[in-house]
Amino acid sequence: MSDDEMPLDAELPLAGLRVLDVSSFIAAPAAAVVLGDFGADVIKVEQGTGDPHRNSYQSPNYPKSDVNFVWQLDGRNKRSVALDLKHPAGRAALDRLIARADVMIVNFPLPVRERLRLLYEDVSTVNPRLIYASLTGYGETGPDRDMPGFDVNAYFGRSGILDAQRQEGGPPGFSLPAQGDRCAAMTIVAAILLGLRRRDRTGKGGWVGTSLYANGIWSNGTLAQAALVGAFVAPRPPREKPRNALMNIYRTRDDRWIQLTLVREEKTWERLCRALEQPDLVADPRFATREARRENSAALTALLDAAFAARAWVEWRPVLRAHEITFGVIERLQEFPDDEQARHAGIIAETTATDVKRTINNPVRLGFARPRQAGPPPAVGEHTDAVLREAGLSDAEIAALRADGAIG
Repeated sequence: MSDDEMPLDAELPLAGLRVLDVSSFIAAPAAAVVLGDFGADVIKVEQGTGDPHRNSYQSPNYPKSDVNFVWQLDGRNKRSVALDLKHPAGRAALDRLIARADVMIVNFPLPVRERLRLLYEDVSTVNPRLIYASLTGYGETGPDRDMPGFDVNAYFGRSGILDAQRQEGGPPGFSLPAQGDRCAAMTIVAAILLGLRRRDRTGKGGWVGTSLYANGIWSNGTLAQAALVGAFVAPRPPREKPRNALMNIYRTRDDRWIQLTLVREEKTWERLCRALEQPDLVADPRFATREARRENSAALTALLDAAFAARAWVEWRPVLRAHEITFGVIERLQEFPDDEQARHAGIIAETTATDVKRTINNPVRLGFARPRQAGPPPAVGEHTDAVLREAGLSDAEIAALRADGAIG
């Protein structure tokens, strides 16, 4: 039975859940996006100027566009409330929202949370059933607890990922925008669901959390675990002299790159030789055994370079599939919007926004529910009055807060 044929529940699994997104930039807000996708009522609490991430699409590190594609991705399925948390009345208004919330997500540095009375100890007295989820750069304790962290330094740099990408004689690798943030977002989602599961059993709220550093180490877990026993990976050799020629990339005649991934080469080496129409390589003493192929990896790479360069990618694809070779093409992102597999896998989602018609779905798939369709993300403070009314404030009280500068 395909996903489209499975019966769906009448309600999304997180319908009725109230979430306060008191965070900025990407990792924590992206976690709130996932909760909202599956039915939670997510209230984005922002200062009057809004989350700085609203303008990230103008960063020189992002693709140039006149359309705010970034905010559609990280601001969808939320309502926005503009509160000045430094103002006593604005902070008191937040307490009214906390009292009604099931989940609160924060990622301000710890000194900021202390000044704004946003620590778990501060808010749990207002709502003992609250699941309080915090994201830090490096952790809640320790000598670096107060350091601000972004994924480039805390997730990629501190975890050794960039160092592990280093080639012989070269500098460390570099990261691409928000990759570590999005991995950490899914950890926050998992932590929140664990907290909610405990609350279902005990009636108690609690603190859950993670850090960009912890997620970077987890992502780099194989090499980090090796380091714990004193084993370290050497800098990567150049592509032409790989450690393993069968786990390498090769250019085709039409300038595409094929990634060979022959993990079980005792079964696939002979099949690869047949696919290349070079069956004599099987008996070549330089490549007859795994050890020989490692010792002669440069020579084998040169042979494979010549073989793959003889045909275009569209010719290689059916040949490699027919011989059951594990491979992949290094896709160009320009091709992703038209990738039929991405559509079938539910990776691309339609929106009702006028300027960003399609967006990236979160990676969770459920047989009993589909993520709700995204509309346009909210303007700063678009829902301030409505949300505060729901929290029990009268129109007169809201007008007084606005006149006092406590709300936007």
